Amino acid sequence: MKILAFAASNSSKSINKQLATYAASLVEGAEVEILDINDYEMPIFSQDREEELGQPELAQKFFAKLGEADGIIISFAEHNGSYTAAYKNLFDWTSRIDMKVFQNKPMVLLATSPGPGGAKSVLTAAAGSAPYFAADVKASLSIPSFFDNFDIEKGELKNDELKQALKQAVFKLHQAGS
Repeated sequence: MKILAFAASNSSKSINKQLATYAASLVEGAEVEILDINDYEMPIFSQDREEELGQPELAQKFFAKLGEADGIIISFAEHNGSYTAAYKNLFDWTSRIDMKVFQNKPMVLLATSPGPGGAKSVLTAAAGSAPYFAADVKASLSIPSFFDNFDIEKGELKNDELKQALKQAVFKLHQAGS
């Protein structure tokens, strides 16, 4: 099973990338690829730019990466209650190639933040809209208070209840790929 995991964040210190990486490591026997959305940075999407540029090669490569995966894990950073501008822009360009951005792939959607909210607002939005873009959402999970619940040195959750919930979420992804 090939798992594609990434943070919907362009931060070089992304706690969501740490979470996505850890979650992907829990999928037994999987070949894991961790993407950095900074590798897909494009001009801000607009109809004018689309008329000028067409479908940028980076958007096409991102769409192809999604299509090559057997399962996808995304961990969403929250900026002012919503998606990061970097992720939203990449998503907008990719959706112009095909509205079925996620290509019916089984997915686990995650989110975390330093605070007790755990980026639940963006996770709720993502989980609610993903099926319209051909995502087969198997599970979603918010991890509150990242620095209290995640051991940075070990690269894993230290809260047993959250660790169990994450293991159950990725198991659903593994089941879908079997």
